[in-house]
Amino acid sequence: MLLRTLLLRLYRLPVRSVHRTPADLDLEAHDVEFRAVDGARLRGWLVPAGGADDGVARPVVVVMHGWASAAEDLLPAAPAVVGAGLSMLFVDARSHGRSDAVEFMSMPRFAEDLQAAVAWVRERPDVDAARVALVGHSVGAGAALLVASRDPCIAAVVSIASMAHPREMIDRSFRSYRAPPPLVRAALRTIERTIRYRFDDFAPLHTIARIDAPVLVLHGLDDRTVPTDDAQRLAESGPSATLRLVPGADHRSLDGFLPALPEIVAHLREALTRTPTDPDA
Repeated sequence: MLLRTLLLRLYRLPVRSVHRTPADLDLEAHDVEFRAVDGARLRGWLVPAGGADDGVARPVVVVMHGWASAAEDLLPAAPAVVGAGLSMLFVDARSHGRSDAVEFMSMPRFAEDLQAAVAWVRERPDVDAARVALVGHSVGAGAALLVASRDPCIAAVVSIASMAHPREMIDRSFRSYRAPPPLVRAALRTIERTIRYRFDDFAPLHTIARIDAPVLVLHGLDDRTVPTDDAQRLAESGPSATLRLVPGADHRSLDGFLPALPEIVAHLREALTRTPTDPDA
């Protein structure tokens, strides 16, 4: 119990206010709200593509931020994606941004919130439920891979700076502080008991192997949090994965990934604008 309390304190999420909104980027957007599996309120922005009010069901890209981040941090990608004719739903996970706080968060809980967002957007008459793609950053990328591994109707995934395996990530973190191996093992067991998942059950290295939809694996060459080798292993494990290493991009700042936006947009458009009459569909 003491170790669990210490770990919850160690991984406590910082409180941060939202400063940037779609309006700051001259984007039309609708504030949206729906519920997580535990009833907590999830909030986000729905940014429609041009002409999205013409009654035609269109594709949508659902976006999930990373740990201690928020939906606003991924907004700089919106003008290019929306300009390509794709609507976007940006959602704050529980305990992040404008959404309700809970005792703790984890990659599986990020995935629960992302799945709730997918379910909500698929109920809209202006959305083609068969043409939904996911974009995630860091833990949000791992969550996107987990959701796509469970949902064969997800059309495409963009994974930005995902770890390969949470056990390896946590082990590296503890060992950087020279924690004794018995303490590291005890901490790993306690985390699994707390989140009620085995690391192997949601490790991106395993979930990506179950995704047939095209996955673009993006990783910064200057990432000092998650090794580049993690991205290479992910791409090798995914049956339809493509690896793109981005010079100058690190882990926390998404600005370094902006040069890769044309590839992101092309990846999403290829998957989402395909119709059943296309010869390769």
